[in-house]
Amino acid sequence: MLLALSFIAASPLSAATLAERAAPCLGCHGEKGTSEMENTPSLGAQQPAYALIQLFMFREKLRIFDPMNEMAKDFTDDDLRIFSDYLATLPKPAPLADAGDPTRMASARTLTQQFRCDSCHNADFSGRDNIPRIANQREDYLAKTLREYKDNSRHGYDATMADVMQPITEAQIVELAYFLARVR
Repeated sequence: MLLALSFIAASPLSAATLAERAAPCLGCHGEKGTSEMENTPSLGAQQPAYALIQLFMFREKLRIFDPMNEMAKDFTDDDLRIFSDYLATLPKPAPLADAGDPTRMASARTLTQQFRCDSCHNADFSGRDNIPRIANQREDYLAKTLREYKDNSRHGYDATMADVMQPITEAQIVELAYFLARVR
């Protein structure tokens, strides 16, 4: 409650509450932070430091996606922090009801170990600090993002993911996205 009250007081925008200000975000990213929109990430339980960096990059147009650039353009630094903290309070996305083919899941788990996904993103893929939660993210979004890191059309705040993705094949991207969307 204190967070919401401080947000209201600091807010240069007209909405009275954090929930009202977040409503346009959740229109695309899902009412409770779990996206139902193709190629749109779920933001529930996202690591606040990671979300902060992404919002900053959108605001500064270091990451280009017109709807997000437009949404973030007037955010103050405080707004970015408050939204990032808010996203972390939303429920984490649930794994898909389809638990996946056991053979594919086992093979992809091996890939996460081989490429050390489970090291940076944690063994449960919940992320930490400025490393995102990727567990139960949308499969289409995961595949899209991994491809963008591989072809260098998506730039992170450092080159880690671009480097990690270089030896990974298209078939492995498909398997990693399949697994991470269903991981339990």
